[in-house]
Amino acid sequence: MKYYIIAGEASGDLHGSNLIKALKKEDKEAQIRCWGGDLMQQAGGELAKHYKEMAFMGFLEVIKNIPTIFKNIAFCKEDIQKFNPDLIIFIDFSGFNLRIAKWAKQQGFKTNYYISPQIWASREGRIKKIKRDIDNMYVILPFEKDFYEKKHDYPVHFVGHPLIDAIENTTIVEEAAFRSENNLDPTKPIIALLPGSRRQEVQKMLAVMLSVQEDFSEYQFVIAGAPSLPDSFYKSFLSGNVGFVSNQTYSLLKHSHAALVTSGTATLETALFEIPQVVCYKGNWISYQIAKRIITLDFISLVNLIMDKEVVKELIQNELTTENLKIELSKIIEGKDRERILMDYQELRKKLGGKGASQLAAQLIVKNA
Repeated sequence: MKYYIIAGEASGDLHGSNLIKALKKEDKEAQIRCWGGDLMQQAGGELAKHYKEMAFMGFLEVIKNIPTIFKNIAFCKEDIQKFNPDLIIFIDFSGFNLRIAKWAKQQGFKTNYYISPQIWASREGRIKKIKRDIDNMYVILPFEKDFYEKKHDYPVHFVGHPLIDAIENTTIVEEAAFRSENNLDPTKPIIALLPGSRRQEVQKMLAVMLSVQEDFSEYQFVIAGAPSLPDSFYKSFLSGNVGFVSNQTYSLLKHSHAALVTSGTATLETALFEIPQVVCYKGNWISYQIAKRIITLDFISLVNLIMDKEVVKELIQNELTTENLKIELSKIIEGKDRERILMDYQELRKKLGGKGASQLAAQLIVKNA
């Protein structure tokens, strides 16, 4: 069969690449064209457009880039028609994907959604579009099944979280070699900095994350470079006790003692590596004010959302200050808070459903085609 897959950011590229591998196991004749990144291309997808051309963060940034977004939508529709797939698979990236899904359904294409839009967090009314335009939904968070089926009478498939497989399938560089090849201090414990993947958010986050480094001179702060940004972008942040690694986030987490993490998928990745963390977020003021009025959740990190309690501290907007970050980082470096977080991480892993999410999703997609 012919599959057309659309992912719009780094995490979608990761999960899309594992889905492509799984689809090729289930369907030996699979032809796959995709919007994504290097990982999806390496897994065997024919790349139509790279997500680096589409990743806009926040309401203002989206408004500024509306002409580009509309050009991408027009190109996507044209490209789908030329490829004429047996089915389309959408991966998260709801602002773009739900628009394409509406059109695709009208054209008679079969539509599958893998990794649900977070309508449980904001704009719940989008359920009407999903019911209308999506033939099959595959969810990865345990509470999503009840949300869709019990609250909205829309059947979905819970397949487990693909990060568990992604982590287990990644080769981790041994610590001494990792430190050596990245010019890191051979002895200082590492505090990992995961400032996000979009230029705007990284610029906002790194300055405040690095503002506490002098208070923790016995540790080395190491920035995880995002694949969506060139290494040169980070040069201005590299001074003193600050290291940098590119495309080695999982090895960095494996060898870290604690982490400062921008909200998003990275909070869950950090938890699965059992690294205590402080979750950080500071956005454009106007974007944040808008988001605050439409997001209905008590937490912003996936760790806390899945556990339905505060497992890790979240410092959001005005709370994200040097002083607060210093206090919270001190708590997770040692002591009772660190022990409690590590215990909660064990329960979190159980809730995520174990291995095999990508393969199960692929099996169901092929079966339901």
